Amino acid sequence: MPVPQRFGAVMWLSFLMATVATGVFFSIIDPDDLRYCVPFPEVSRMAAYTIGFFLFWLLTAASGVLAVAFTYPPDPDETPRRDG
Repeated sequence: MPVPQRFGAVMWLSFLMATVATGVFFSIIDPDDLRYCVPFPEVSRMAAYTIGFFLFWLLTAASGVLAVAFTYPPDPDETPRRDG
């Protein structure tokens, strides 16, 4: 599978999982309750949803990139060899 196709697959699946994770997280926890836990309490509810979504997307994308990197190791013929 070409690298751009792998990247697209990881980003799309991580986007979908971030959507689900954001929905589950914020259906349990109200963003207004988080004001007491964060150092910047003036964040609006919509900003909290947005920040949460992008953090979940970053987390799931990093997980997907690592999974793809470990699933498709480099081809031994393409790795440089050291003479010596």
